[in-house]
Amino acid sequence: MSSLPTAGPLDAAVGKVFRRVVPLFVVMLICNQLNRSNIGYAQEHLEADVGIGAAAYGLGAGLFFIAYAIFELPSNMLMERYGPKIWLTRIMVSWGLVSAAMAFVQGPTSFYVLRFLLGAAEAGFFPAIIYFFSRWLPSSHRGRATALFVAGSSIAAAVSGPLSGPLLSLHGFLGAAGWQWLFGLEGLLSVVVGLIAYTRLDSRIADAKWLSGPEQNALVAAIEQEDEARRFTAASGSVSRWRLLVQPQILVFCVIYFAIQLSIYANTFWLPNIIRRIEGTNDITVGLLSSLPWICAVVAMYFTGRASDKLGRSKPLLIGALVVAAAGTYLAAVVSPVLALVFLCVAAMGFKSASPLFWTIPQGSVHPLALASAVAIINSLGNLGGFVAPYGFGLIKEATGEVTWGLYALAAACLVAAVLVLFLRRDRVVAPPVTLRETVGEKS
Repeated sequence: MSSLPTAGPLDAAVGKVFRRVVPLFVVMLICNQLNRSNIGYAQEHLEADVGIGAAAYGLGAGLFFIAYAIFELPSNMLMERYGPKIWLTRIMVSWGLVSAAMAFVQGPTSFYVLRFLLGAAEAGFFPAIIYFFSRWLPSSHRGRATALFVAGSSIAAAVSGPLSGPLLSLHGFLGAAGWQWLFGLEGLLSVVVGLIAYTRLDSRIADAKWLSGPEQNALVAAIEQEDEARRFTAASGSVSRWRLLVQPQILVFCVIYFAIQLSIYANTFWLPNIIRRIEGTNDITVGLLSSLPWICAVVAMYFTGRASDKLGRSKPLLIGALVVAAAGTYLAAVVSPVLALVFLCVAAMGFKSASPLFWTIPQGSVHPLALASAVAIINSLGNLGGFVAPYGFGLIKEATGEVTWGLYALAAACLVAAVLVLFLRRDRVVAPPVTLRETVGEKS
């Protein structure tokens, strides 16, 4: 086992990672969320211009997550092979190009194809970031880093409304529709940020010229110590990476994350539609009002992330966040449109805080050999909630004219997830007494 890292160089190295890498990841996630969710603001315009109705819109929004689930694990395995620097750049540039191509949608079929391709292009992005944190930061700092990173999605949701309104208002400029400007410009922004990321990222701590030698050594030593503590220590037996991935706890992780994603993406894709029930709203005011729940979520995520790192445990906070999400969502379904917005702000504080709190648990309990693949599996299967939510809400709205029953379902899903968290083993899992065989085949 490595000697204890010196506090000075370790603190300095962690501080540099937070200043150089975490803000970049936040910007990347903002671009990611803008490109996957901007169809929520373009929905009515797509229906009017190219005939994409509520059910077709919901299906297209959801197909993104089908592709994401299919390509997530292969993408993450390729990331391990080529390194985060190259692979994250590839992901950003490809999703930016596909998103920009949404400006040329001609009808439901091309809409479905491009949404599927967007999911394939983005697959692997989120777990690659989570894996990066596990290789570059000690566990005592990952909760705050993950919370800051995931806050990028709320920041994106907060700015996407005020940004989408003016872009949609460009309708007719240079002969293009407003929704075409929306997709084209936001897609090209991702391409630019992806190219910048290539110049700022390093795949390994040893490659980071912006860290001094002592800082590199201290950071590597701290992470190796934590890895060693989770490794199997007995002298006999062997377990492959794939056996580690079929444990029941992985399935529980998937179900909990599925419920969280249901709430996040139901609101991402349908919040503008819900707000349009308020009398007197237009594209600009809907965009501004849509930012309120996400602004509240950013504040809540910051404080829950700090509380998680301070307590050293995420389970109690995660349960509380899910209960808050359930209560806010249920109340939003039974009150007036104006009060519904207020309670959706409360719900967003819950379900958005739940996401970073959730990820600190598998980071600290899954064996390092299986961590990247486990994160990919949890994220891909959990993200199927991103298919069920928009498609289900689309069917409900087309059948009833409202999304009220969808909100009831979201509240129930959050309560079920809160109960399941109780069945998770403690945040830090003691490994069973066997020794891992880390062969070339198992690492591929």
